[in-house]
Amino acid sequence: MKIVQISDTHLSPSKCHFNDNWEPVARWIDTLGADLVVHTGDLTIDGADQEEDILFAMELLRKLSVPVLIVPGNHDVGHLPGSDQPVDPVRLARWRQLVGPDYWVSDHGNWRLIGLNSLLLGFENAEEEAQFEWLERQLAGRDNRRVAIFAHKPLFVDDPAEGDTGYWSVKPKQRQRFYELMADHDVALHASGHLHWAWQGQHAGTELVWAPPTSFIIDTLERGMPGERLVGAVLHHAGEREIESKIVSVPGLRAHVLDHVVEEVYPRAAKKLVEAAQ
Repeated sequence: MKIVQISDTHLSPSKCHFNDNWEPVARWIDTLGADLVVHTGDLTIDGADQEEDILFAMELLRKLSVPVLIVPGNHDVGHLPGSDQPVDPVRLARWRQLVGPDYWVSDHGNWRLIGLNSLLLGFENAEEEAQFEWLERQLAGRDNRRVAIFAHKPLFVDDPAEGDTGYWSVKPKQRQRFYELMADHDVALHASGHLHWAWQGQHAGTELVWAPPTSFIIDTLERGMPGERLVGAVLHHAGEREIESKIVSVPGLRAHVLDHVVEEVYPRAAKKLVEAAQ
């Protein structure tokens, strides 16, 4: 089975800064003979508050020639408590109505693919617990299938045992719960996006992949991360029991630099960066 993972497309009908990269991505996907596309979030620039962004992006994804599964990113449904756009019932309901479930399971032969809403993690509320309990059921009922998990946020950035990285990765308490579930249930892959860096590694027998964005890279606005700055995608080849993942620099993509347009695209983030520098 050939799976294409794309991430962080940041599409919008009103802020069109990165839309020009969609056509090369779609054309490339159509040439691959892939069985499935998985989008690991930040489908939109501001779907968390702009319904039009979600409608616009979904219209483009529905034109692809292969089935698409999608998990939300922070720019789609919001982020942590205390952020400018925290996940709330309104934002979740908008996603679920316009896109579909924010976490899902999809079986393909010897493989069980699981999509998670990593933006629920850190709230320690009923929504977070419901997803964990659902995940436990899906893992326990996998019937000897191998498992690949897709989510927006990575489990960690620099070290599997690191502390709270805030915006960037899963919080330590929830991360440890994931580690225990992954160890107990033969999870072969955890694939994510969010960081706008491309990286591959491993932890405790599980392959880890950060998909590159299709939209933009970040220069000096944020700290450096492990891996490589590039725009592209990931090809996953799932065999009988093993999965091989390859980060791909997709032909025709332009490596937009967020630093150059952040005040137009994300003015609230730009304002915070200015305040932090003062």
